[in-house]
Amino acid sequence: MLFQFDSRLPIAAPEILLPEPGIDLYRWSVIACDQFTSEPEYWEETDRIVGDLPSTLRMILPEVFLETRSDREIEAKITRVNASIDDYLDRGLFRTLPPGFILVDRKTAHAPSRKGLMLALDLERYDYTPGTREPIRSTEGTVLSRIPPRVRIRENASIELPHIMVLIDDPDRTVIEPAFDALSGNSPIYDTNLMLDGGHLKGFHCEADSPVAEAIVRALTALFERSGDGFLFAVGDGNHSLATAKAHWENIRDTLSDEEKDLHPARYALVEAVNIHDKGLDFEPIHRVAFGLSFDMFVDSASRYFRDCGFELISAESDSRPDSHTGSSEFVVTNGYKHFRVTLKNPPHPLPVGALQSYLDEITGQDPDLHIDYIHGEASVLKLSGADSTGFILPDISKASFFQSLSESHVFPRKTFSMGHAREKRYYMEAKIISERRKEGQ
Repeated sequence: MLFQFDSRLPIAAPEILLPEPGIDLYRWSVIACDQFTSEPEYWEETDRIVGDLPSTLRMILPEVFLETRSDREIEAKITRVNASIDDYLDRGLFRTLPPGFILVDRKTAHAPSRKGLMLALDLERYDYTPGTREPIRSTEGTVLSRIPPRVRIRENASIELPHIMVLIDDPDRTVIEPAFDALSGNSPIYDTNLMLDGGHLKGFHCEADSPVAEAIVRALTALFERSGDGFLFAVGDGNHSLATAKAHWENIRDTLSDEEKDLHPARYALVEAVNIHDKGLDFEPIHRVAFGLSFDMFVDSASRYFRDCGFELISAESDSRPDSHTGSSEFVVTNGYKHFRVTLKNPPHPLPVGALQSYLDEITGQDPDLHIDYIHGEASVLKLSGADSTGFILPDISKASFFQSLSESHVFPRKTFSMGHAREKRYYMEAKIISERRKEGQ
């Protein structure tokens, strides 16, 4: 069952599933499946902690396995995931909340609080195509080849467990923050520490017909009306998961009547919306290191590639990030001990990362021996840069101009920004029915 609001808004208040009282939430809640993909030991430790107790770990497929296991092994794991979901449902390990929203408060080692809003997004109003005018848009390019394997996981699943985070541009804090104030005297519906340094998670429920929910909808409607081009939600984390949900819905939609399409549970995806201006949301640029590219090679090739862009290379005193002020297109180039500032007076892309990425795509296409790695933190860039590797340090991502920049450039280049550190990513807690069979209790 879904509670729908103003037809202009691409949202609904769904029935949200939570673990039954008495279930160990510390072991129930695990980190998003697309994290620690190069660290199988993280998932081995998660498995050890969970043991035989009920856990979202048994209802997801950590993506570390997509790279290390055969197709036959992956299919077997998908079968076990769907069997676990149905087993948990049959055993009554979930409770169903009335249609509504959940206000989420997350504490981590890096931030005392990051507030979010669990709601359902209408996949008919989401488009990852660059240049779309739909209210739900991607922030980065979608790699279509990544969707089919994920559809295989979703197509026979009775429920979804979301790790998708979408952003709203609410500098006046009119949507999420007042709702928290209104619910501050209520008891949380869950309140738990998270495993493996994940911090703490707390949630408050408000029913769809409550004054709090109605205030949330009014504030979202006002944001939508002020947006100019109808841009309301930007997909920050989990872009390919949301694209998978849309592909799965489109596969189902073609088999339904017009009446059935309106409220089918697979049409709506459960996500967490976060205000981009939340002080607990840390935006970090993702830097680059080009292996097989010496500094002299960079100067030679970049001078030619950016010859019509007002290319300037100036020695810099430090490796500190360049300013991200409007109109500049600057990034730092380093070999680990000498640093230079690149300025493009007539850049080929409105963002420095776009200009740099277009250059890197060009040179790696010409030389198969060149390899680009995407790096978090300047210290790691300096450590990896040397005689045969060149580091690139990018400016901060501006929260104030994020939505405007995205509207102008349609999508950001891949690996433009990171929302927080790895252990700050969403931990699974809530679920939503996506199967019509389960919706009807058959």
